[in-house]
Amino acid sequence: QVQLVESGGGLVHPGGSLRLSCAAFGIIFSIYDMEWYRQAPGNKRELVARITSDLSTNYADSVKGRFTISRDNDKNTVYLQMNSLKPEDTAVYYCNAHLITGHPRREYDYWGQGTQVTVSS
Repeated sequence: QVQLVESGGGLVHPGGSLRLSCAAFGIIFSIYDMEWYRQAPGNKRELVARITSDLSTNYADSVKGRFTISRDNDKNTVYLQMNSLKPEDTAVYYCNAHLITGHPRREYDYWGQGTQVTVSS
């Protein structure tokens, strides 16, 4: 069984920074894309950032230049550094990993439990 465990959310003032982490635990053979999504009340879940296994990245237009996604393959962990936070960044943030696990080995999508980020003065 694989689990994704997130940490790092919280309350921050506009213009502040937070760093989210998401670690994958369990029997994992490979991790392909790792992603961060967010969902604000009343809105659909949206893709914030993606990082591939070869470290290519892409971002939602709304966070380009402010957020940075990175990963540590030795620790099966993905990070999201969020700078210059705005009230509209307030949401629950979820990590997602496309990975190989199980017997026989198959590709699955796993989600973290979500972490609340609130940007408010």
